[in-house]
Amino acid sequence: MEEWGIPTFYLQAMAFNYVQHLATRGIWTPDLAMAGGFSTEDHIFKVLAMGAPYFKAVCMGRALMIPGFVGDNIQAVLENKNSRNWKELPRTVSQYGSSPEQIFLNYSTLQECYGNKVKEIPLGAIAIFTFIDKLRTGLSQFMAGARSFRLDTLRRTDVVALTEDAAKVSGLAYIMDAFQKEAMEVLDG
Repeated sequence: MEEWGIPTFYLQAMAFNYVQHLATRGIWTPDLAMAGGFSTEDHIFKVLAMGAPYFKAVCMGRALMIPGFVGDNIQAVLENKNSRNWKELPRTVSQYGSSPEQIFLNYSTLQECYGNKVKEIPLGAIAIFTFIDKLRTGLSQFMAGARSFRLDTLRRTDVVALTEDAAKVSGLAYIMDAFQKEAMEVLDG
């Protein structure tokens, strides 16, 4: 799948250039969303910062489906249903326990919100909720490090390109050039 079209990094750079071109001409610019294999909070941060101020969302497919499937498999094993995939909990799950309360970090959070109705929520949904909470926490930490406390305060200067080629493609500062003036001012200060 990674070889079927324009790589995500290039596609985002192109989309940013096109929408910025419209903006500089005073033409209305749409809010943009980016998809393309993103699965972690650092991916979300980089997409939104690289595309600032035009990119407003990051689309995630498989990254969210995987915990849903895992939660569904856990539920099938715990309820002694015929799971096509698992006969028992794998060690990577059973090391945390053998009940939803033990396995899912956010189970108690949902229990506080929904009381006993939490038992009616499929474990696949609880797994997705737990994964999204991990993304939220990690993204909040990255944003705090960048001193951006709302998504609309992210800037392109919050990320840098690690290679000269990436800098050329994206228009981001090359890491060896980024903030050199400010560094020299500190050193000469």
